[in-house]
Amino acid sequence: MSLDTAGDPWFQDLFAERIGGANYGKDTKIYKFEKIKRAKRAALAAHPERQLLDFGIGENDDMAAPIVRLSLKTEVDKNENRGYADNGIQDYKQAAAEFMQKTFGVTLDPVTEINHAIGSKPAYAMLPGCFINPGDVTLMTVPGYPVAGTHTRYFGGTVHPLPLRAENGFFPDLDGIPEDIRRKAKLMVINYPNSPTGATATRDFYKKVIEFAHKNRILIVQDAAHIMLSYDGPPLSFLQVEGAKEVGVEVHSMSKGFNMIGWRLGFVAGHAKIVQAFADFKDNSDSGQFMAIQKAAALALRNPQIADDVREKYRRRLQKLVKALKQVGFEAEMPNGTYFLYVKTPKACSTMSFANAEEASQFLITEQSVCCVPWDDAGAHLRFSVTYIAETEAAEDALMKETVGRLGALGLRF
Repeated sequence: MSLDTAGDPWFQDLFAERIGGANYGKDTKIYKFEKIKRAKRAALAAHPERQLLDFGIGENDDMAAPIVRLSLKTEVDKNENRGYADNGIQDYKQAAAEFMQKTFGVTLDPVTEINHAIGSKPAYAMLPGCFINPGDVTLMTVPGYPVAGTHTRYFGGTVHPLPLRAENGFFPDLDGIPEDIRRKAKLMVINYPNSPTGATATRDFYKKVIEFAHKNRILIVQDAAHIMLSYDGPPLSFLQVEGAKEVGVEVHSMSKGFNMIGWRLGFVAGHAKIVQAFADFKDNSDSGQFMAIQKAAALALRNPQIADDVREKYRRRLQKLVKALKQVGFEAEMPNGTYFLYVKTPKACSTMSFANAEEASQFLITEQSVCCVPWDDAGAHLRFSVTYIAETEAAEDALMKETVGRLGALGLRF
């Protein structure tokens, strides 16, 4: 392979502008989660005697339910499951329709109004491809999951952020969106229960979203990844609200509510024409998830006790973490949903001050081996996840006690 004088490969100038063009691979900026990983490795190396208290993980700590794993083991040996699934097997779509009806009272046609995705992440990558042309805008709540925004930019569009702040109930200020942005916007991505703030949606909020969509001719993509982790009442689907199906889709995941992280499966549900567009785009992007996985997931959707057990476990852990963080000065309150606790960043400790959440997060990892995720998108906040490894409630309690001891010794000031 020939190299130029800078050590670049001969094709360096051929990289697409969407990923950096001729400068691809030369950006020295380190992504937030990579910084955390590096700091964790450094803390473990510097203090091998000290347990890492890892509240930064954002993935379920349990395996899928035994009956789901057994189903996969059975289905994987069936000859009829060996081939391409394309846009999904009918049994999974049917199970998704049954789940939506039983859980939310939402009636959907499993043939035209539901389509599977290889996890929700690819859905957020593909949906902008169905609508975004150069110059178009996607409205996105922040902090939040960035994938739809990344792909909006890939397709030549721009992202208009909608900050989520406590004073507004962690809802976007739809009235504050400039008129010129509304004219250019085609999509609005929302996420409730919201990651990382833990806020849940209300019917009134969804009604306002639907009115906004009609008035401004903007389609809605509701990220429902954490919907089964709702603590303030029964989980609320966007599609439960009258008119929602006319303006958008809701994206569901098997990961959070069913302990199926890594299985990579979810579904897009809502307006038939949007689902069809997604299915067409998807059909030209992948060949579908392994059929045995879809059959095991169909079983999970038909067993509501699985999601109930997952929810109660994380409710219990969140209650313990709220109590622990309050003891050391955090303004912690039980979130309405998700397995995250989103709290204001301390301004200082007994030895130094923190300019932002990232500084505070790095300090906690380095000095006390306490790992959490910083968010500085809408004010300085730290996100603690209760997906840590602890096999018993006694182990959970011991971890909380250790957390109070380490953070309490810092003299945190807010």
